[in-house]
Amino acid sequence: MSSTLLTGIAELATNDPAAGDGSPLGVVTDAAVVVDQGAIAWIGAAARAPAADARTDLGGRAVVPGFVDAHTHLVFAGDRAAEFAARMAGTRYDGGGIATTVAATRAATDDTLRALLAGRIAELRAQGTTTVEVKSGYGLTVADEQRTLRLAAEVTTETTFLGAHVVPAGAARGDYVDLVTGEMLRACAPHARWIDVFCEPASPHAFDGEEARTVLEAGRAAGLGLRVHGNQLAAGPGVGLAVELGAASVDHCTHLTDADVEALAGGTTVATLLPGVEFCTRSPYPDARRLLDAGATVALATDCNPGTCYSSSMPFVISLAVRELRMTPAEALWSATAGGALALHRDDVGVLAPGRCADLAVLDAPSHLHLAYRPGVPIARALLLTSP
Repeated sequence: MSSTLLTGIAELATNDPAAGDGSPLGVVTDAAVVVDQGAIAWIGAAARAPAADARTDLGGRAVVPGFVDAHTHLVFAGDRAAEFAARMAGTRYDGGGIATTVAATRAATDDTLRALLAGRIAELRAQGTTTVEVKSGYGLTVADEQRTLRLAAEVTTETTFLGAHVVPAGAARGDYVDLVTGEMLRACAPHARWIDVFCEPASPHAFDGEEARTVLEAGRAAGLGLRVHGNQLAAGPGVGLAVELGAASVDHCTHLTDADVEALAGGTTVATLLPGVEFCTRSPYPDARRLLDAGATVALATDCNPGTCYSSSMPFVISLAVRELRMTPAEALWSATAGGALALHRDDVGVLAPGRCADLAVLDAPSHLHLAYRPGVPIARALLLTSP
């Protein structure tokens, strides 16, 4: 593969303070990037750029690291538009609508699910996302969970086994936890990097703290990394459990006690916030400012799913984070890139530096500020120079 010089970059956000202005975004103005064999080979001022085999002028646009969407549910059939309309009329969300998606997904063929997944991947690439995590959780049988993960693995290495999404209708809770941690885990672990659990005592469909611990410890014994859906509907044990077990990320974090915030600030678990969910459920937003001021690491992700946030747009999430979560535009961009990479334990994406993957997002704007400044406008697109 020949090397390529990317020039005409008005503003380059690297997330490497040493590479630019010393800020967390590591901004370089009038910048250039050399890409060689799918990796960043050089970054700096355009006036000092080395020669390359090819040259692409980006015409004064801004470039940022490709967005790292560390929480999605992209393998599904059907939609829940009627449920959304009901919520807008006042119906409370408690997780029960997941059963609708489970039925539609089980009924779909592999080819149908594969085509739907490919369309969603193309949609998020068109909005600047270059790395994406995909969960199972809409099968809830051994065969259907395995199938979901097998299809997800065709588009990403970041696959998450979420058999413990909800307890299926008609199943005894104890029997289903035994299935998830036994036969289902054995079938799914070869296709997954992570295990996740919906730990939410405020929902009759989700799992309490002890059930969640059982699921996570079984996944860890099978060699999977840990993730948690926690504290979405009410304060509960999810955050504390995630930090105690060293989970890579605990996601939602909408309702936090002082002890939860202290635990996140003192541990290694990333708090992944999903403000699109609060937008689509008309719920209170998480308080990112409280977490950041305490010293916790925050990531942003879409939670793209058919029930509570059918959006694949990381720029939309950034806009919400700035408007509703009290984050600065710089903090929101960092959390949507480097923060997401930390939530996935990835050191090859989320930061633009020599040796890292050449996963870039180009903005039809001169500055990253436009991501929040122009909500809903499709100004970002992935410039993916490596394999997906």
